[in-house]
Amino acid sequence: MSSAPSRSNADEVDEALTAATSAVFERVRAIGATNPVIVIDGRSGAGKSSLARRLVAAWPLRGRVQLVALDDVYPGWDGLAAGSTYACEMILTPHAKGAVGVWQRWDWDAGGRAEAYAVDPSLPLVVEGAGALTPETARLADVAVWVDAPSPSRRHRALERDGDTYRPHWERWAAQEDRHIEQNGPVSLATLFVRVP
Repeated sequence: MSSAPSRSNADEVDEALTAATSAVFERVRAIGATNPVIVIDGRSGAGKSSLARRLVAAWPLRGRVQLVALDDVYPGWDGLAAGSTYACEMILTPHAKGAVGVWQRWDWDAGGRAEAYAVDPSLPLVVEGAGALTPETARLADVAVWVDAPSPSRRHRALERDGDTYRPHWERWAAQEDRHIEQNGPVSLATLFVRVP
């Protein structure tokens, strides 16, 4: 019997996200732009938000980077497709055209749009969320990432994160993810595939 300590799932997740961060940064440096766009997609609980936060915290270029999480954009529990379209029209398309994008946060409690945020086209941009990667957004992204993880791991992480708020909506949201994957083929659009345990 080996006396070496076994690696925990948390260690494996950390290693996968660390490697993914490095891979994204290699691509960002290769692009050479001061305002690259990173689009991160994947199913709920896969690790998209964790990867996005790591990218912002360790951004390799000078200046700040903007982060938009589609959780702040989706118009409610049936809004995956609408949130994806909204992000493309209000955030990614203006950024690509060199114009300021203005988007409004979705207030989940009030059930409507709330305060507005501006997206500076001169700054780097990370957009993450289920449904983020479509044929339209892939054309606007410098780096397109698909984050994948086994269903049991994803469900555990998502429900541990959001608990009883998310539990009754898990299947409803998963069905929308299925439709997104079937209609948009985000895995085939990705320029970087990330596997998280």
